[in-house]
Amino acid sequence: MSDSEFNGPRSASSSEPLRTLLDERPRERADAARNRLKVLAAAAKLFREKGVDGVSMDAVAAEAGVGKGTLFRRFGDKSGLAVALLDERERELQEAILSGPAPLGPGATAADRLAAFVDAYLDYLLGHLDLVRMSETASPGARYRIGAYRFWRRHVEILLTEARPGCDAGPLAHALLAPLAAEHMTALAGEYGEARARQAVRDLVLR
Repeated sequence: MSDSEFNGPRSASSSEPLRTLLDERPRERADAARNRLKVLAAAAKLFREKGVDGVSMDAVAAEAGVGKGTLFRRFGDKSGLAVALLDERERELQEAILSGPAPLGPGATAADRLAAFVDAYLDYLLGHLDLVRMSETASPGARYRIGAYRFWRRHVEILLTEARPGCDAGPLAHALLAPLAAEHMTALAGEYGEARARQAVRDLVLR
């Protein structure tokens, strides 16, 4: 495969493009798609007005005008709603990494791309902190089962392999992403404010 045919950076341990880690949306009937959009709009509205912890699944179903059974079958619980609401924002960041302008996208050094990723991820995380925390803490280990986390980890692993030849990039990528966990950032920002929390994480992971 030539470079012109390659549609994403390669991992040090795999020839698969990073793009293959993007989850494909399942095909759905028109009525199911309409219900999904109604539910997500209702959840976003209620979460914005009352906070994530102040909203029940029953309230989301009533606001969306759908049956509770439909809501639970489609999303499971509030963490499922959080994941669905975050999906668009995650895809925007992933596409910027794959094909957007440097330094977040291709064309800059690995070190500069890593710094740009950390800054962009902090923007995303702090902008949706309650939802990300819910999606990552729904059950033990939930953060690591989310498809987006696998994308972030692979991207960081690739950059570390290039920036630090000879490093053990796999576990190092996990270690670098650990301070970006939403539960950790919630505690950090709650005690020190977002600006100091952001700078602390940048100083730690980009040292």
